Amino acid sequence: MPVTISQTEIPDVLLIESPVFKDERGFFTEVHSEREWKKAGLDLRFVQDNVSLSARGTLRGLHYQLEPQGQGKFVRVTTGAVFDVAVDLRRGSPTFGKWVGRTLSGENCLAMWIPSGFAHGFVALEDRTYVYYKCTAFWTPELERSLAYDDPAIGIEWPIPATLISPKDARAPRLDSAEYNFEYAK
Repeated sequence: MPVTISQTEIPDVLLIESPVFKDERGFFTEVHSEREWKKAGLDLRFVQDNVSLSARGTLRGLHYQLEPQGQGKFVRVTTGAVFDVAVDLRRGSPTFGKWVGRTLSGENCLAMWIPSGFAHGFVALEDRTYVYYKCTAFWTPELERSLAYDDPAIGIEWPIPATLISPKDARAPRLDSAEYNFEYAK
């Protein structure tokens, strides 16, 4: 099934839309097709799949992993909805420190591709929101880092307030003091 892959305001962060076939039973859609991604010039290898369950107002992030274990993430919501965000942390990038966000939901079946070099996070817009994501590198705790979700220098416009956030994420450093080692490749 052909998918539509489009650039966002940050060209390396992509929005993926798969055809959805609906009938009286419900719907069917492909979540990931290596063949379709390769047609779009994306040759990716995923090594870990994750699922999170969140209540409305739960904010997770902004998370990233340092190189050499930087994680690219293919993010999709199966049930509920999130406002999903990526922040560019690549030194030398024309969009360094900028963010892009989209609403992903079980209804719209949209997905987002966030390459390594970006911090990622989301706020759940509905109760019982399930987020499914595929990663290009294994979780490596010693390389995991967080970025402040409310850093005014980044200025993310979250659509609802964060009412539940982990202590670690609440203490995350701002961009001007965060540790990152990503370089922009033109």
